[in-house]
Amino acid sequence: MKLNGAKILVNSLQSEGVKHIFGYPGGAVLHIYDALDACTEIDHILVRHEQGAAHAADGYARTSGKCGVALVTSGPGITNAVTGIATAYMDSIPMVIISGQVPSQLIGNDAFQEVDAVGITRSCVKHNFLIKDINKIASTVKKAFHIATTGRPGPVLIDIPKDITIAEIEEQEYPSSVDIRSYSVVGRANAEQINAAADLIANAKRPIIYTGGGCITGNASNELTKFTKNLGFPITQTLMGLGAYPATDKLSLGMLGMHGTYEANMAMHGSDCVIAVGARFDDRVTANVDKFCPAAKIVHIDIDPTSISKNVAVDAPIVGDVKSVLEDLIAAMNTRSIQDISTWWSDIKKWRSIDSLAYKTSKGVIKPQSVIEALYDVTKGNAIVSTDVGQHQMWAAQYYKFDEPRRLITSGGLGTMGFGLPAAMGAKVAMPDMDVACVTGDGSIQMMTQELSTMLQFSTPVKIINMNNSYLGMVRQWQEFFYEKRYSMSYMDSIPDFVKLAESYGHIGIKVEDESDLKPALIEAFKQKDRTVFLDIITDHTENVFPMIPAGAGHNEMILGDRDKIEGDNQGVNLV
Repeated sequence: MKLNGAKILVNSLQSEGVKHIFGYPGGAVLHIYDALDACTEIDHILVRHEQGAAHAADGYARTSGKCGVALVTSGPGITNAVTGIATAYMDSIPMVIISGQVPSQLIGNDAFQEVDAVGITRSCVKHNFLIKDINKIASTVKKAFHIATTGRPGPVLIDIPKDITIAEIEEQEYPSSVDIRSYSVVGRANAEQINAAADLIANAKRPIIYTGGGCITGNASNELTKFTKNLGFPITQTLMGLGAYPATDKLSLGMLGMHGTYEANMAMHGSDCVIAVGARFDDRVTANVDKFCPAAKIVHIDIDPTSISKNVAVDAPIVGDVKSVLEDLIAAMNTRSIQDISTWWSDIKKWRSIDSLAYKTSKGVIKPQSVIEALYDVTKGNAIVSTDVGQHQMWAAQYYKFDEPRRLITSGGLGTMGFGLPAAMGAKVAMPDMDVACVTGDGSIQMMTQELSTMLQFSTPVKIINMNNSYLGMVRQWQEFFYEKRYSMSYMDSIPDFVKLAESYGHIGIKVEDESDLKPALIEAFKQKDRTVFLDIITDHTENVFPMIPAGAGHNEMILGDRDKIEGDNQGVNLV
């Protein structure tokens, strides 16, 4: 039986176990959509913007651990999706993006809706393909999913010209395996590297475990928890790593970095051995690299050898899958005695006694921190929480205690405003029985509000927690601190009535203006299991995110409040 290229493509996706595709049709992909219409095993979610398709596929992947799939047309279809592709690339999220292309004979002729999709995405994908032969559709799909989901995960683009989707060949069997000469997946770590790291760890008197998103994408939460509890070491996590280790456990110091806790940052600065697990030493964590962990030997575990010593020179590199490396390290540490670190814990206890997340309350005024605390209380920590980017993102990371992986869905590396709503939608598609909350702000939410329409059509009930302060909050905070309060274009005038906006899309809208109404409104919202509820919460626009490490400072030079610096051993503390 002969099949056209579109049917072969859809059959290939079925063979890969794809159940959901987020997309938006256009001329170059109409044959693919025609094939999808006849397919009963794949549900297509029609987004309202291609960026939303990429973010939704991303949220689906982060929540489920499966590969997300997006389908867009040529030209503006793929250019609109680039922001979502780059977001996934920066955070190592497995995703396959299928883009239509003009017919092969027109490529390079500036045809209608033609762009060089391969060239445009080259810097923000793990790999990309332009299919030139119908006979290679199935094998290309197999390679794309293999590359996207193995090693350090990431997005892979398949660009397919329209004539390839129209042409026909005899039905072929989908390949059962893949062989890519130029691509290999890292196996178990070298035993010498394991033993060298174990010796460093055993001799540490002020150790700290620093973990990132690799622990989550590598499904290593159980191994990380066992490793940490066996040793009794303090542990701190990046924004992307939150939930890999239980935040409520006594060994957890919370998030580190620019807006990390005082105890986490001070412990990093004072440590003599940093065990970095699936983290990449990005600038939001290290602050001033010249001041980073001045007395520490560094163990770095990562599946990507190019990440080792990329930003910070390390003493004991371990290249391998995080899960298997931790298994090997647990075994290695069982044969070694570790140092007494009770004095180190005494130091940490002193740092912990300074409540760096404390904030002042005012009767009737809703503080943004209290919104997240109320959200945590109402959901009992069991919700999936997506966020946009800005102050609300940091407050969500600080005040919502994530005890399990894949519960925080946020744009870390790229910092993409507009991510939260479509990502929440993707998360709800992946986990329909779980509560999903989108924590956002009045700036971010307006970048992707059109997806409220998608959420109604495809029944993805999400609770939207809009922390409305009429400002681009993080921009305003930096302008207050470093630009002499010149609030250039950070004030949001003419903000829509979000309640009416939500209702116009067929959802429930609730406005909250008084602190006493906050928790009851959240309780009512989460009672509505089958409805999207938009909570427009008017928060204090003067509030800032603390702690904060200013540009050029070290971990021991935090601003805790009122711009007072903390240097050395707790000098000048003045909490807000």
